[in-house]
Amino acid sequence: MQAEQKTFKYPYPYALEMGGELPGFELAYTTYGERNASDTNIVWICHALTGTSNATDWWDGLVGEGKYFNPEQHFIICANVLGSAYGSTGPLSVNPRTNEPYYRNFPTITVRDVVGTLDLLRQELSISKIKICIGGSLGGQQALEWAVEKPHLFDELILIASNALHSPWGIAFNESQRMAIQADPTYTDESPDAGAMGMRAARSIALLSYRNYDTYNFTQARDNPDQIDDFRASSYQQYQGDKFVKRFNAFSYWVLSKIMDSHNVGRNRGGIVHALGLVKAKTLVLGIKSDLLFPLSEQQFLARHIPDAAFQEIDSLYGHDGFLIEYKQLTQVIRAWQETNGQLQMARIR
Repeated sequence: MQAEQKTFKYPYPYALEMGGELPGFELAYTTYGERNASDTNIVWICHALTGTSNATDWWDGLVGEGKYFNPEQHFIICANVLGSAYGSTGPLSVNPRTNEPYYRNFPTITVRDVVGTLDLLRQELSISKIKICIGGSLGGQQALEWAVEKPHLFDELILIASNALHSPWGIAFNESQRMAIQADPTYTDESPDAGAMGMRAARSIALLSYRNYDTYNFTQARDNPDQIDDFRASSYQQYQGDKFVKRFNAFSYWVLSKIMDSHNVGRNRGGIVHALGLVKAKTLVLGIKSDLLFPLSEQQFLARHIPDAAFQEIDSLYGHDGFLIEYKQLTQVIRAWQETNGQLQMARIR
């Protein structure tokens, strides 16, 4: 079965949480598999910071033929988030009111705005119930926000390496990346490649939060103990920065980092604990023991305050990026959770 890439066009003004509006928007989305007659096989995947709508591109160990989320059994949907660089309305899109690209004038978007657009797509597809909503990192933030906003929409909710409120630590990493972009004098240009070298440096900063000390010791060790230059760790950072510049733009990276900073499910809902108590979906929360960016304490908090949630930690050499790498562990835990009807008693947080 081939993935089908489509575009949802919303032609009406879309009011934003922080004020202002978009004069309509588009969402690129991908479907994989077929809906069954009773609509009980729908899996909605929310992607992380710089992901695409095709989950098989970045989660191929978990999604695809023969994998746990298999299009032969599931109807899988993933939409590229508002502000991104992969087909949805973002800073490089043309503002119909000016007939010029938005660039730095793209409005401030929150996770709640993103979820609002996802829900409009859901309505367009005439989906009234989703079997599973799953996401990691920013994807988990979207999934959680959606489950709080629409408590009866999901049967099951799977949150991986995510949180209820983006931390000062996470915001500081994002601000450091934005400072790197601002330090690039070309970022003031109105050009698709403006700020590219600043974004290159920003991506290098981000990698330090996605991995950890042990990751670099293992994967980027010195070639010999007497080495004084040309380190593998240095070339790795350079390579990852160059690779990212080829596939993204600084304006979208800025917008997406601000979206992540905005995450707070308790905003205007009586606080975080009250908001988490609104979740009705059967919930599995997974954390990664070596995650520096979204530490286990954040997932444990989710599991304590989401009614009857199960919690499981996994181990990974790769820190936060483990949610994109540890397919075998993720599959084992999700399967065990579903086969025990969400119990996982030994891992439950009380």
